[in-house]
Amino acid sequence: MALMDFIKKQFIDIIQWTEDDGDTMAWRFPMAEMEIQNGASLTVRESQMAVFINEGQVADVFGPGMYKLTTQTLPVLTYLKNWDKLFESPFKSDVYFFSTRQKLDRKWGTPNPVTIRDKDFGMVRLRAFGIYAFHLTDPKAFHTTISGTLESYTADQLEGQLRNTIVGHIADIFGESGVPFIDMASNQVEFGNALKAKMEPMFASYGLALDSLNVQNISLPEELQAMLDKRIGVNMMGGMQAYTQFQTAEAIPLAAANEGGLAGLGAGVGVGFGVGQQVAASMAQSLNPAAAPTAAPAAVSPAPTSAPVSADEIVATIEKLHGLVGKGMLSQAEFDAKKAELLKRLG
Repeated sequence: MALMDFIKKQFIDIIQWTEDDGDTMAWRFPMAEMEIQNGASLTVRESQMAVFINEGQVADVFGPGMYKLTTQTLPVLTYLKNWDKLFESPFKSDVYFFSTRQKLDRKWGTPNPVTIRDKDFGMVRLRAFGIYAFHLTDPKAFHTTISGTLESYTADQLEGQLRNTIVGHIADIFGESGVPFIDMASNQVEFGNALKAKMEPMFASYGLALDSLNVQNISLPEELQAMLDKRIGVNMMGGMQAYTQFQTAEAIPLAAANEGGLAGLGAGVGVGFGVGQQVAASMAQSLNPAAAPTAAPAAVSPAPTSAPVSADEIVATIEKLHGLVGKGMLSQAEFDAKKAELLKRLG
């Protein structure tokens, strides 16, 4: 009985691979000094391929199906081993299984910003990331260039090489396309297709097919993005002139909330009214650009505290300050003090 068990262990009559995970791409069938029985059964499941290796040389390749191993099903191995048309004795050969299932949701991205030359911004640094999918198509090429004689090889072992090669071609794609960053960011599908076409030959050299490559985001580093956002905001407001008008108008309530208030901006209340008049003129011009300006605004110079101010202007200023109290920008005590100061001028 022990002798029979020993003999049974020396010969293999069933060769198959039941994949126990979705990451392994290549797996060597365990031989452990055993030999393959003449007429043994080889089972290759869907999404698998099997390869017989004779003394380091790729021999026969099998797609999905069930095979009885004979000289007819192993023509290359038969030739390499100089068998006759029929052989009866067991033989030794390495057998590797390969998974041809698609590897999905593989992530790529720029760990550091990539410097590119852009038509609009000159030299800029950008980031990009996305996903890609691939599957094994040529087990012979994959075995000779990637997995070799390893007992098993996983997609995770290969991912770093694929990801870094994709990232390394991003600058080339930008340079070859000549498309500005602004336009490229709004055409991520086209950018992904161009990058995929660039990468397909490299994947094919590894025995792989690149099924898809998607760009999910193209962006600038935070400091450059902040500058771009500011530039976009200026353009939305009609250019630098409108932006300056907006900044001036924003400064009025802030000045009123500070010590001295709107009436005390600069050297006295006269300056406050002068700034207010300039802003009013600027805002009127921006609202009605067709109207020609009557005269260039004079440079604001500090006005004496005793500058004459009309009663209507004082009342209008008090009303504006009261509105700031309602918005929480002035306290009631500050308003009362400014109101008393302005009312003194009516006397």
